[in-house]
Amino acid sequence: MKKRLAIVVIALVVVFGGIFAYKAFGNYMMHKALAHMPIPVVSVKASRVAEQEWHPEATAVGSFAAVQGVEVTPQLGGAITGIYFHSGQYVKAGTLLVQIDNSNQLAQLAKDETQQRLAEINLQRTRELIATRAASQSQLDSAVATYQSAVATIKNDRATLAKLAIRAPFSGYLGVRQVSLGQYIIPGTAMVDLQSWDPLYVNFTVPQSDFARIHVDTPIQVEVDSYPGQRFSGRITALGSAINTATRQIDVQATVPNPKTILRPGMFGNVTVIEKRQEKVLTVPATAITYNSFGDFVYVVAKKTVNGKEGRVAMQRIVKTGIQRGNDVQILSGLRAGEWVITAGQVKLHEGSPIEIRDSGKS
Repeated sequence: MKKRLAIVVIALVVVFGGIFAYKAFGNYMMHKALAHMPIPVVSVKASRVAEQEWHPEATAVGSFAAVQGVEVTPQLGGAITGIYFHSGQYVKAGTLLVQIDNSNQLAQLAKDETQQRLAEINLQRTRELIATRAASQSQLDSAVATYQSAVATIKNDRATLAKLAIRAPFSGYLGVRQVSLGQYIIPGTAMVDLQSWDPLYVNFTVPQSDFARIHVDTPIQVEVDSYPGQRFSGRITALGSAINTATRQIDVQATVPNPKTILRPGMFGNVTVIEKRQEKVLTVPATAITYNSFGDFVYVVAKKTVNGKEGRVAMQRIVKTGIQRGNDVQILSGLRAGEWVITAGQVKLHEGSPIEIRDSGKS
């Protein structure tokens, strides 16, 4: 029994040993064959590291505000007898918007105008009498005072009438009407808002570390979500008088032309402050950068002997990146101007891969 078991074990060892030996021999021959095969060349696109002059920038989130904007409200109360505008209408300065009942004031004005005419007649008669010494100086003084009081009363009546006729204080666009004909309103009742749209203010803040770089007349650009891809240009027109001690930020106000009136007060946008000075920076196309948690890197084109002859290979290079503008990324360290970096085909590459450049960008 033991002899048979030993024979079976020996047979199994011989069989499995033969299988493993055969596979090992096959792998050996395959590696030997591959060792003599040429390394495949990867076709890539490449571009030179460029040196450009960029204006330094600071970014912030800003909010649009009207240069002139107001909620139209009455100074005096009364019933509305006339509404002369439509919601959303453009109006010029001085346009009559709302009329409040002025019947009592008109009657009072007519009465006071009669008193003024009488005072004027008495004044003229007194002057004639004093010329013939038939009236005293005190009578003349009294007649002058009476006339001047009548004139002042007329001015007061007309001022009251003007306050009952609500007019646009400046040219602009009206909002939604909030009152109705016949409604009784009191001072301060919101009737409609009026905003000027061209130009607009953009209000934002910047940290005190950027304060020395920002001045009045510095150009800015604003991007808003409503119009992707568009940039609205303007200039800084005012700086805050003090740094906010809680946030260490300073208020900045810029003015942006809005001739097409497509922007609105209250919109927010991403503001880019563009300094006047320029500085030289190294840039590469954004497609050249491979981002990962261990550090950003690019594949640099290098010369090396491959397959027995001089050729080009891809070598990884760790880089430190800065800001991105359009399709270009700023390189702070890791590259030199004029070096070639691979911009397409990196997925097939590894350290030392032979390459051929089928297309090149900046030369």
